[in-house]
Amino acid sequence: MNALLFAVGGAWIFMVSLLVLLLVVQVLAGWRYRPRAVAAGGAPLPSYVVLMPAHDEAGTIGGPIAAVLKQLPANGRLLVVADNCTDATAAEARALGADVIERQDPMARGKGHALAFGVAHLAANPPQVVLVIDADTTPATGALDALAATAADLQRPVQALNLMLAPPGSSLRIRMAAFAWAMHNQVRPFGMHRLGLPCQLMGTGMGFPWSCVAGDAFASGHLAEDQQLGLKLAAAGQPPILCPGALVESWFPLENAALEGQKKRWEHGHLSLVKAVPPLLWRALRTRNAGAMALALDLCIPPLALLALMVLVACGFGAWMAGSGWQGGLAAAAAALALAGFAMAVLLAWYSAGRRWVRLSELASAPLYVLKKIPVYAGFLFKRQKEWVRTSRQR
Repeated sequence: MNALLFAVGGAWIFMVSLLVLLLVVQVLAGWRYRPRAVAAGGAPLPSYVVLMPAHDEAGTIGGPIAAVLKQLPANGRLLVVADNCTDATAAEARALGADVIERQDPMARGKGHALAFGVAHLAANPPQVVLVIDADTTPATGALDALAATAADLQRPVQALNLMLAPPGSSLRIRMAAFAWAMHNQVRPFGMHRLGLPCQLMGTGMGFPWSCVAGDAFASGHLAEDQQLGLKLAAAGQPPILCPGALVESWFPLENAALEGQKKRWEHGHLSLVKAVPPLLWRALRTRNAGAMALALDLCIPPLALLALMVLVACGFGAWMAGSGWQGGLAAAAAALALAGFAMAVLLAWYSAGRRWVRLSELASAPLYVLKKIPVYAGFLFKRQKEWVRTSRQR
């Protein structure tokens, strides 16, 4: 039994050390990167349509619609897909000046199906580029033109810098979530960008050449349909690329139930995609597809709180193995290095993007935040979320 446990501990420490190494490489490459502001003017813009999926967004959709319409060029268009709505979303969007189509199919819920419906509507007269902006997302000035121009120029999917903000007066729990989001969606993608590697799609602030979305590319009810699509496109030789000068922003919900439901959906969706990594890696190695390989490795890195728990378990194995000869000492040293590397990555990411949300003294409470996430990960094993649920927009 001890020999088996020793082997399991060694394998666990090795796996966790590799994951931490990947994280450290990304953070070291990205923590000091500052993108240039979007430049105005330049080459003629491609024709593009902004698709905005919306489910029961009456009362909150006005801001995002106004921000999009303010930026649209003469050859641009906003198309709102009012999906399975039970309120006045469609009427409100029309009154604000958006084109609106309505979809009712309670058996096929989720953003992927709404986007596929929108693409099918556009197929008779397709634009050169399709942009996706969620109904709770505000694009910064120039973001839409930058995404459209980059997607058309590179003929690849592009992803804006997608940030979620903690509302003023937020609890530490929400501000910690904002820091974790910034590490995942800012520091790490910046690192991938500086290394010349693709990035994951993030659900909003996305741009696609028409060839990438024609047909049923979006048609998915997966909780992480954006990441799933990014992997699919990467395997086809069109890995998404970050457009760091384009910024889109949204807000974390203030209600704890809404926040926890949103995070559970994201994290369960992410973890459920990990099973796609081995075949994707094998295919990428056989075809020498560096983009698919990079995205597969990036997907291996679990959510920050889960990785912290994995590091702590590795340290426990290391402490138990430390007195078992040179092999045990080596395992203990590897676990200690993994802990040090993880702590360094978190501190650098905090210095780069987290100081606006969390003070250094508050960061010391992170272990409690991590422990509170255990039920979320236990739920993935025993009661996994599989259906999309709308997040409350109130803040």
